[in-house]
Amino acid sequence: MSMPKALKNVLKFLAFLSIGLLMIWLALKDMTPKDYQEVKTAFLSGNYWLIIPAFIIGIGSHLSRALRWRILIATQGYHPGVLNTFFAVMVGYLVNMGVPRLGEIARCGVLANYEKIPADKLIGTMIAERALDLLCLFTVFLICFLLQLDIVSTYLSTEVWPALETKLAHANATQLVIILVIIAAVAGIIIFLFRRFAASKTAIRIRALLRGVMEGIFSIGKMDRKKFWWFIFHTICIWIQYLAMLYVGFLCLPATRHLGVTEALTVLALGSVAMIVSPGGIGVYPFLVQKTLLLYNIAGPIGMAFGWIIWAAQTLLISLLGLISFIWLPIHNKQKD
Repeated sequence: MSMPKALKNVLKFLAFLSIGLLMIWLALKDMTPKDYQEVKTAFLSGNYWLIIPAFIIGIGSHLSRALRWRILIATQGYHPGVLNTFFAVMVGYLVNMGVPRLGEIARCGVLANYEKIPADKLIGTMIAERALDLLCLFTVFLICFLLQLDIVSTYLSTEVWPALETKLAHANATQLVIILVIIAAVAGIIIFLFRRFAASKTAIRIRALLRGVMEGIFSIGKMDRKKFWWFIFHTICIWIQYLAMLYVGFLCLPATRHLGVTEALTVLALGSVAMIVSPGGIGVYPFLVQKTLLLYNIAGPIGMAFGWIIWAAQTLLISLLGLISFIWLPIHNKQKD
């Protein structure tokens, strides 16, 4: 008997939320009264008027995402309205704050309902969008690595390699053999499951998903030259505006004002991962931002305050735009009809 979808979504939400709560606990468990005071001082020293330009930039990034998705949908022969597409994107973001990735289905459902477009067509374009975003995120990581080879090498030599050497030094031959056997067993089980359940519903869904990804990506090649360059333009705009939001965020606190674009790029890369791991990045986003800023000699309490400020600003913007979109969608379409 299959699990009800509502219960599955609740369990998924609780699982992702528990990761966020774990990160909050890890960030707070070793803090001293002095650390708490430094966090409080950092919060009080912030120039929160800068949230206004950050919000404007954020709205621009979401608008670019809606326009880019609209171009992709046009390759399927449909032309949804700009406002409906933007509203659908924002409702999707709002749902994602509850259950990661469920928002992608929600935005397709919203647009399918109001624009009378087959949902499967929209899901194909959405998957293509996400595949492209993953490629962009990989590119951001690569740029970060190339721009900061000195920091990366120092971090690996002082933090990663010594820890690995210590672990290996304390591991005897029997432990190493056990580890290798476990790895081989896991690989064997995965291969067996793929072969054994190749005709199962899950395997069929995975193959269908991969086909959808490829079809969606190939749909980019169906664009005429003008639309293709607009598509690339909006893709670049999305990530540049994400970067600009973080740079404006640096200006908010006196202790981070000296940080530049390179540092913002690193925070952007790791912060994007945090948004995938927990609902809306709660707990994980501030934790990863704090650990990232340690690379640039920003004290832990300052990094924590900065991470929570940026997370709160992003969450507030998505909540406001998502709720407004949810309320305004039926009103806008009633007026249009």
